[in-house]
Amino acid sequence: MNMNEGFSVQCAAPPPATLRFARLSGPVPAARPTLCEVFPDTAVDAAAVGFVLSHLPGGVAPVLWVQDRLSRLESGLPYLPGLGARPVIRVEVNRPVDVLWALEEALRCRALVMAIGEVWGAPRALDFTASTRLALRAERYGVPCWLIRRAAPADLSAARGRWRVGALPSAVHPHDPGAPGDPRWRLELFRARDAPPGTWVATHERAADRVDLVAASGDGAVEQDHGTDRQRAAG
Repeated sequence: MNMNEGFSVQCAAPPPATLRFARLSGPVPAARPTLCEVFPDTAVDAAAVGFVLSHLPGGVAPVLWVQDRLSRLESGLPYLPGLGARPVIRVEVNRPVDVLWALEEALRCRALVMAIGEVWGAPRALDFTASTRLALRAERYGVPCWLIRRAAPADLSAARGRWRVGALPSAVHPHDPGAPGDPRWRLELFRARDAPPGTWVATHERAADRVDLVAASGDGAVEQDHGTDRQRAAG
């Protein structure tokens, strides 16, 4: 790769006011670190980013975040305060092939807590061989790797877990039915090595700082029972 063309690195220190995104447990497709892919229902839907960040473990180990040019232009830059008290290594490149190169090189660094890549469309460089290399590298060095695939079909891939994520209408506000309540997403695990496929509704309860998962009903409607079917994760 030409290091002088369309390649920049920024290291962000922890923000002075740290915010913490609630972590979730539940239908994680693999217990070990590996490669997972997330396909937003709409290309610029921020729900995909929120879902990926909900898998961040605790601590202050750094995160690598790599974006190609179209991802930056269409969906914007990561909101660094949302990552809490941890440094972020943000890499800007022009081409999807450079995203893959940066991720593969970085996954050898066990000091990282996670590597996140955003790729727009279905570039030829992101083929089955490239995804296999990322999956094997992540598993060998124990660093989870997440690819956010914007405006892309779910083509052939070696990713161990593959998700579709989309925003849903917010929950009812407890004090004002006309106001938006807690944000909700629809999560679909359509391929995984170590877990069966499934669909869930995730609700980020701001007051409790947690993400609740509820199995979606068979007719596509949101389940009304928020009792024993819910899988909770403390923030």
